[in-house]
Amino acid sequence: MTKDLPLPATLTAERIERFTDDADVNAIAEAATAAILDGGGFGWLKPPKISVLEQYFRGVPLVPERELIVGRIDGIIYGAAILVLPSRNNEAQSFAAAIVQNFVAPYARGHGLSRLILQKTEERARTQNCHILNLDVRETQTGAIALYERAGFIRWGTHPAYARVRGAAVQGHYYYKRLKE
Repeated sequence: MTKDLPLPATLTAERIERFTDDADVNAIAEAATAAILDGGGFGWLKPPKISVLEQYFRGVPLVPERELIVGRIDGIIYGAAILVLPSRNNEAQSFAAAIVQNFVAPYARGHGLSRLILQKTEERARTQNCHILNLDVRETQTGAIALYERAGFIRWGTHPAYARVRGAAVQGHYYYKRLKE
């Protein structure tokens, strides 16, 4: 882990219902770009233009089943997670949510922001009456895997050809955590 930022005064995590500050949109896009370049690209191998990422993140809170949880150090966004709630027309899986696109900029790691974002995301899932939280991650994202396992997520499976990175197949691991019995 790198610790490029000075020791933070405050760490916070919160749900963004809509962006009201262009600086926040730019900060999340910059953090995502850095995470993608570091190999934690949540699907992207090369970062798109900042304007594309800004548009993407502006749209996330507009989707009824998605919640954007951001992590801040001293008021600046350096990471985020998206909580995907069950679709209203899916009775059989109405108890389960998923975490997707969870990241922290590499220069902001080592301060506990990832853990705080994860805790806030779990809290939001519980308030939405979710009993199970699912996620998946590439095998190359060892820091994320360690975070999830420390937080009590259980690996239930591995996909041998989950992603293709630089022409090679990369495994992916699937996890779940019980939030309620």
